[in-house]
Amino acid sequence: MVRFIALLVGVAFAGVLLLALGNTVYGVVTDPPAATAEHEFHLHPKELKLASDGAFGKYDNRQLQRGLQVYKEVCSACHSLRLVSFRDLEGIGYNEAQVKNFAASIDTIPSINPDTGEASTRKGIPSDRFPSPFANDVAARAANNNAIPPDLSLMTKARHDGSAYVYSLLTGFQNQPAKLLKEFPDSKTPPGLHYNPYFANLNLAMAPPLTSEGQVAYLDGTRPTVDQMAKDVSAFLTWTAEPKLQARRQTGFAVIGFLLVFCVLAWGAYQNVWRNVKH
Repeated sequence: MVRFIALLVGVAFAGVLLLALGNTVYGVVTDPPAATAEHEFHLHPKELKLASDGAFGKYDNRQLQRGLQVYKEVCSACHSLRLVSFRDLEGIGYNEAQVKNFAASIDTIPSINPDTGEASTRKGIPSDRFPSPFANDVAARAANNNAIPPDLSLMTKARHDGSAYVYSLLTGFQNQPAKLLKEFPDSKTPPGLHYNPYFANLNLAMAPPLTSEGQVAYLDGTRPTVDQMAKDVSAFLTWTAEPKLQARRQTGFAVIGFLLVFCVLAWGAYQNVWRNVKH
């Protein structure tokens, strides 16, 4: 009797689920959701090829150094790299002396005046992390149309197609298409925001950061087009998110090699142990 009641309860529960699913499918078919501007005009990130792509990819230190230069001269005005220390820059080809000089060039590291006990700033040292451009969130909102610029340390890991997303966002600012305004008259970009089809809701508070060729004068002589600067800083942010990428891959290949050798040895041992046993 108990089993019969349990069976009835299970059948009833399954029936309710099937009924709910059927009603949902029927509603979608008969009354599909209205199209939105975000759904119709949001674009998938552009294709971006970096030296670090693929199983055997390696970082291009020259490109990473150019990307650091773009970050320092353009992006650092609004965005922080709170998880990156100056000494980490040795990982992209700088020596110890160069890292010390770079750290010392940053004179906005928060500190305390030992004589007065008041807040002050000092020059950076290699163990310091990249400082935030704003004292707090209130100051960040006040300077950016009530939006807090995100930290970029892990940005390429926090977004789908991260490197390509950053590159597309930086090169995707444009005027709203006439077709969008015709189909969705209420979707006009609000004052203070900027249209970008690679952003989720098409409008963001960040103004185009890379606006013209030569905005950054590359030290290695590379032509600083907007496209090149966007690629370089995207590569740099890929490194900040995964500074141990190459070491991780090398470890992975070593583990795979070990497992292959182990499998061969195990198979050989199996054959040796059971060689006299008739099947």
